[in-house]
Amino acid sequence: MNENTGLSGLKGIGEKTAALYEKRGLFTVRDLIRYYPRDYEFYGSPVAVSEAQDGKKAAFLLKITGASRPFRTGRTVMIHLYAADVNSGETLRITYFNMPYIRKSLPDGTVRVFRGIFRRFKNGSAVLEQPAAFRAEEYESMAQSYLPKYSLPQGLSAKTFVKIMKQVCRDYPYVEDDLPEEDRTFLDLDPENEAVRAIHFPRDTQQLVCSRNRLVFDEFFSFLIAIRQQKAAGGRLENDRPMIPSAVTRRLIEALPYTLTGAQMRAFEEIESDLTGPFVMNRLLQGDVGSGKTILAFLALILTAANGRQGALMAPTEVLAEQHMESLTELLRRYRLDFTPALLTGSVKGRERQKILQGIAEGSIQIIIGTHALIQEKVEYKDLSLVITDEQHRFGVRQRESLAGKGESVPVLVMSATPIPRTLAMILYGDLNVSVLDEMPKDRLPIRNLSMSAREGRERVWHFIYRQIREGRQAYVICPAIEKNRDHEDVYEADDRFADPGSTEMENVADYTARMQEAFPAGTRISPLHGRMKPAEKTRIMNDFAAGNIDILVSTTVIEVGINVPNATVMLVENAERFGLSQLHQLRGRVGRGKEQSYCVFLYAEGETGEKPKRLSVLEKTNDGFEIAQEDLKLRGPGDLFGIRQSGELGFVLADIYEDADILTKAAEYADRVLSENPDFSLKNGKSVDFRSI
Repeated sequence: MNENTGLSGLKGIGEKTAALYEKRGLFTVRDLIRYYPRDYEFYGSPVAVSEAQDGKKAAFLLKITGASRPFRTGRTVMIHLYAADVNSGETLRITYFNMPYIRKSLPDGTVRVFRGIFRRFKNGSAVLEQPAAFRAEEYESMAQSYLPKYSLPQGLSAKTFVKIMKQVCRDYPYVEDDLPEEDRTFLDLDPENEAVRAIHFPRDTQQLVCSRNRLVFDEFFSFLIAIRQQKAAGGRLENDRPMIPSAVTRRLIEALPYTLTGAQMRAFEEIESDLTGPFVMNRLLQGDVGSGKTILAFLALILTAANGRQGALMAPTEVLAEQHMESLTELLRRYRLDFTPALLTGSVKGRERQKILQGIAEGSIQIIIGTHALIQEKVEYKDLSLVITDEQHRFGVRQRESLAGKGESVPVLVMSATPIPRTLAMILYGDLNVSVLDEMPKDRLPIRNLSMSAREGRERVWHFIYRQIREGRQAYVICPAIEKNRDHEDVYEADDRFADPGSTEMENVADYTARMQEAFPAGTRISPLHGRMKPAEKTRIMNDFAAGNIDILVSTTVIEVGINVPNATVMLVENAERFGLSQLHQLRGRVGRGKEQSYCVFLYAEGETGEKPKRLSVLEKTNDGFEIAQEDLKLRGPGDLFGIRQSGELGFVLADIYEDADILTKAAEYADRVLSENPDFSLKNGKSVDFRSI
C-alpha cells in the first residue's frame, strides 16, 4: 500500500463500493486517511439504572423479561421490551422505533449490554430509547474507547467504513514530516504520522486533542505558506491599464432610491481608487449580512464596463448567482445603462451557453455573473479587468487565482459576510487590503431575537410561524441533522463541537418536516432541503422558496449562504446549542432582508443545569456581526474540543479560526520564520491545503 493506492485495491472494496467512496471525493488511500471523523462515540462502562442521568446516552447490563406487541403511533411502529438490571434488579422499559423484528433476536432471558438514550419520568419509571445491543464480551472490548463516526453517502455501512479505516491506519506508509523534530518539539506538536492515525482511533481524550492540534497546525501552516509566497511573488503589481473614473457610477449613486451609508461610500472610494490607481487591486470587502456589499460590487462592475472592459462576479451557488443577475439586470434597465450582462452557471446548456461563451470571447458581453463555471477552460474573456468573488470564505486561494488568471494582472475584489476579528483577519488576509462596512442601511429593521428551551417554546413558535404565513410571509426552520440512518445515528451537517458532549438529542430534517406537515393545517406548503440532495434538486427547491411557492423551508445549514428571500420573516433554529455563535449569526442573516419586521428564535435542548447557553444570550443582545465575532472568540476560547467537524472556512477541514486562534497565531509565526530563512520553501510530497470541499 502507498499513498496513491486506489480504494478498489483495498480488501473489502470492489468497484461498485469504490464508486460510493468517490461520491465523497475519496479516490486514494491518502484521501481516505485524510477523511476525518465528524464526531466520536465514547463507550463508557455499563452503569446501574439508578446511576444513569436523564437525557444522556448510557450503557446497561440488562436481562429481557418481556415485551409488548408492536403498535403504531402516527407513522411510526413501536415496540416495548421490558428488562431488569442484572446486578441491581432495577427495571426499565426499552423502546424501539420501526423495528418490530427486534423481538426475534431478543427473546425473554436474553442478557445484553444495551446502550442508548436514558429517560427518567417524574413517576420514577425509566426508559431506554432505541439502544444498540451488544454481547457482554463484545462490549467489554469496546469499553473506555472512542469509536469514530463519519459522514457517509447512502449505501455505505458505518461499521464497514470503520473496518476499512482501521486497515488503512494500520498499513498506511510512513510519510516524511514537514516539521523537523527540533521544531516540532519546540512547537509542542505530535509527529504527523502519529497524528493522522490517532485522529481516527484515539486511545483517550488527550491523544485526540494532541492529534487534532497537529493536523490543525498543518492546515494553517500550509495555507499561510501559500498566501505569503503568493504575496511575495506578486508584491504590489503595477497597474499598467488604470481605469478612468466614470460619471456613470456617480450619477447612479445619486439616482438610487436610497442613500449609501458612510461606510459604503468610503468602501466604494477605496475600490475606485484601486481600479484607477497605480497598483493592481487586491481587496477584501468585509461587511455583515445586509450591510450593502452587493450594490458596491455592481458599481465596480459598471465602472469596469464603462471603461470598455469586462468584469466577472463569482457566487458560491447557482441560486445566488441567478438572484444577482436578476438584480443587476433590473438595475441596468431602470437606469437605462447600456451594458450587456450574462449569467453563466452549470445549468446553462446548449446553444444558450455557446452564445454566451461567444459573447464573452468577443467582448459584446461586459458583465458576467456565475458560479465555478466562470473558471472553466472553455471560458475565454476578451478583456477581463475585474474579478469579484462573493462569500469569500466559500472559495479557496486556488479558485480566486483561477478566475483572476483569465486575464493579465486582473484586479481582485473578494467579499465576505463572515465577520472576523481584526487580529485574525490580519493573519488570514495578509495578501489583501481590507474595506469594512460597519454601518447598516437605515431602512433595515433590526431582527428581533429570542432563545428558549425547546420543551417550553416549540409549540409557541409553531403557532407564531403559522400566523406569519397567514399574513403572506415565509419561514425557515434549521435542523442540525439530515435524517436518521439505519444505524439510528444522526446524519448531520451542523458544527457539533459546541454541543454538550453528553447530549445526543438532535432534530433532523426528514422527521421534522413530517411532523410539521402533520401538525400544520392542510395547504401549508412545507419542503425539506439538505446537502445530500442533488444540486439540481437543491436549486429547484431554493428557487421555489424564493418565488414564494414554499411557505416553510426545513433545512440544514446549506442555506447559510446562497439564498436571498426578503419575504422570509421568521427563522427557527432547532438545537441551537449545536452551532457556533458566528454560524448562528450567519444563519440569522437569511431573514431581515426585506422591509417587514423579522424574527429569529433559537431553541436549545436543556442540559443538566437547565441554563441558557451563554452564546445565545449574546445573540439576543446584538445583531452586530463584528461584536459577535469578538464574543465568539472569547466564548469558545482556544483549544476547546467538543468533537470534530469540517468547518469549511477558507477550505479548512479541521481548523477553526476562532476555536484554534492560538494555533493560527503559532502557525503564522512559524511560517514567517520558515520563509525568512527559505523563501522558496515547499511542502514535502506536494502537500497543500485541500480545497475540494468548497
